Amino acid sequence: MDIRGLFGANVRRLRRAAGLSQEALAERMGVDRAYISWIETGRQNATLLSLWHASQALDVRPAALLDETHVAATVPPGSEER
Repeated sequence: MDIRGLFGANVRRLRRAAGLSQEALAERMGVDRAYISWIETGRQNATLLSLWHASQALDVRPAALLDETHVAATVPPGSEER
């Protein structure tokens, strides 16, 4: 899995664990909901600033978004959730 897929899968996993919709996470991060979808599906090359904002919005350490140990179910390309 490439780094975009790993980051996206962790964002999705942690967002769901926090009980947040893509829209709610986007609002916390100050981005559009579509941006969250692109991140979660590995189609967006997120910046370090995006990684920081996501970690703050999800109340996790930035390293948690790059953790390979929890990514068992990958996010299929093109899948979107609202």
